Amino acid sequence: QVQLVESGGGLVQAGGSLRLSCVASGRTFKTYAMGWFRQAPGKEREFVAGITWIGGSAYYADSVKGRFTISRDNAKNTLYLQMDSLKPEDTAVYYCAASFSAIRIPTMESGVRDWGQGTQVTVSS
Repeated sequence: QVQLVESGGGLVQAGGSLRLSCVASGRTFKTYAMGWFRQAPGKEREFVAGITWIGGSAYYADSVKGRFTISRDNAKNTLYLQMDSLKPEDTAVYYCAASFSAIRIPTMESGVRDWGQGTQVTVSS
C-alpha cells in the first residue's frame, strides 16, 4: 500500500492557476502509473489526468485538455497537477490516485489501488 497526501488546493478566481501536489510514501512510487480524479458536489468522481510510471505518456479528460498538465518527480515521490485557466466548473475535491500497474493509467475508479484524502479546489466566477 502507498500513502498519498495531496496539497495545494484553495480558492482562486476564474482564469487563475493552482498547482496541486501529491507526496507518496510506502511502496515504491516510481513503479506505478498515477492519476488525478475529482468529485464535485452531487456528482460522481471523475478522471482528470494520468501519467505512466516514467512520465513518458500522459492522458487527459477532454474537459481539462490544454489547461491542465500532469507531471511527476520520481526522485521526490511527488505527483503534480498544474491547473491553468481555471473555470468555476473545475470546482471539486481533487484526489491523487495510484494504479495497480506501471503503464496502465487509471482512468476509472476500478483501476485505482490507493487514494489520497483529497484537496478542495474552489474557482469563483
